[in-house]
Amino acid sequence: MAIDHIVLPSTVVFEPGAEPHSATLVMEPCFQGYGTTIGNAMRRVLLSSLPGAAITAFKISGATHEFTSIENVLEDVVEIALNLKQVRMRVHSDQPVRLTLSKKGEGVVTAGDFDANADVEMVNPKQPIATVTDAKGLFEIEVIVEKGRGFIPTEDREDEESEMGLIKIDAMFSPVRSVAFRVEPVRIGDITNFDKLIMDIETDGTLSPEEAVAQSASVLIQHIALLGGPSPSDTE
Repeated sequence: MAIDHIVLPSTVVFEPGAEPHSATLVMEPCFQGYGTTIGNAMRRVLLSSLPGAAITAFKISGATHEFTSIENVLEDVVEIALNLKQVRMRVHSDQPVRLTLSKKGEGVVTAGDFDANADVEMVNPKQPIATVTDAKGLFEIEVIVEKGRGFIPTEDREDEESEMGLIKIDAMFSPVRSVAFRVEPVRIGDITNFDKLIMDIETDGTLSPEEAVAQSASVLIQHIALLGGPSPSDTE
């Protein structure tokens, strides 16, 4: 059987993944080679181009730099910084948002202990931040939350103005944690060299894998459409 046109996939489905906020995208049949083409393009956009939010800097009462030990707190500042990088949230402001937290007494301090803010919604409020080891201990922290895309290390923000005691950290804005894909052969009639694209996607919970794929596809469509020139309706 000869194929005189490019066959479009007739099946695009999402299957629930084994982990929370994960899913498997199955797309078939794809024209020969298109499974790899689409998979590579989507993976790159999913990991680098979707907007998200992250803590970009913080200030702890009693700490002047990242190598400081804090009285009555189990973790040092470096460990606290690592914990802050794991805090995920939805931010409803285009401007940087400051969040404050003050916790007195022995126990674990979590992301859910930050003072409520209408512009910020914590997605993983149980994420540990620090551990107060004394009943009279006091842990106070202020963080700056910003929107962005991809990954921005602190070295790329050295020219930004900074205030006394503010410690900058690497910011992982991407809401997508991991993407992996594979391509398997699939048959149409007598032809067996069509592609089946299988893509595993895991997000941080701020959006679903389905939403991440839709946003990534939109980014690609906007760019590729520029290569097609004006549509017939534009020239009439």
